Amino acid sequence: MEPGGVSVSAVLPAGGSGERLGGATPKQFCAVQGRPLVSYAVRAMERMSWISDIIVVVSPENIETMKTIIEKYGHKRVTVVEGGITRHRSIFNGLKVFAEKEFSSHLLQKPEIVIIHDAVRPFVEEDILSKVVMAAKEHGAAGAIRPLVSTVIASAADGCLDHSLERARYRASEMPQAFLFDIIYEAYQQCTDYDLDYGTECLHLALKYCKTNAKLVEGTADLWKVTYKRDLYAAESIIKDNLSQEVCVITDTNETAAQVGFLLPESLKSQIKVEAVSTSQSRNDSHLQNIFSGQCYNFVCVNDKKCAIEETQQLVHTLEKSDIPLLYPVVLIS
Repeated sequence: MEPGGVSVSAVLPAGGSGERLGGATPKQFCAVQGRPLVSYAVRAMERMSWISDIIVVVSPENIETMKTIIEKYGHKRVTVVEGGITRHRSIFNGLKVFAEKEFSSHLLQKPEIVIIHDAVRPFVEEDILSKVVMAAKEHGAAGAIRPLVSTVIASAADGCLDHSLERARYRASEMPQAFLFDIIYEAYQQCTDYDLDYGTECLHLALKYCKTNAKLVEGTADLWKVTYKRDLYAAESIIKDNLSQEVCVITDTNETAAQVGFLLPESLKSQIKVEAVSTSQSRNDSHLQNIFSGQCYNFVCVNDKKCAIEETQQLVHTLEKSDIPLLYPVVLIS
């Protein structure tokens, strides 16, 4: 569901060091199915045509790495911004590109609504993005939540139990969150150095400094954050599972191939997501190029001509150079 009548941009903090992951590479740059994790999060935002600008905030030493990722994977509408030493300072820098000229080569158009989403939460869907945007439009701020899995307890100075919270009353704050831009920007302008250095919750800043009570939106289980090494394996498994549920059937334009190309999707569509394309398989075909640059798919090529080997090789070459996630190796059936 697309939110209408409102301009929207997104800020993705991606400045973490990956200390809890236990490796030399920050988790947002770790490869999952051959593609950096941050690229999946950026692509999730790119799929929303109603998101005008995507701001990725990274540490100074990773700016060139991020720019290389943007170029390699053909990301659009993305601006890379230097982050601060903490999460809140990085988000504040991301917001400044809409309000303070020195933070970008050119001042971007200020949106009515800004989405804040972690670059290490790659599985965000349009439904929850739309819900938090529409809730923020009405309430000023909104954020995704999930039920607590474990009970939260507080320890005393001696290391013994002080008290516990009633789990049913509390929720885990997740991402994405959305805000009226003027509210969250004002909150960051007013907050203290202590907030910027030790705080983590954006909704709290909107409440504390702008008296804005955020609308809480129930999120889905796939909003989890990649934090530990085991999470990378889980992310890879989910991506593989998603790929196995989607297939693109590419057929030649002649009648026989087109007929097979029609029957195959008809037999598969009750089980998996199917995209059918009838094309000359020319690398200049705009429809085909849009598919290659967008959704993940497995690919089936249907062609009844013996002389089609060159076209098939061309298609394989295009697939392998497209940098889309695939279940390797590329297999085509002709």
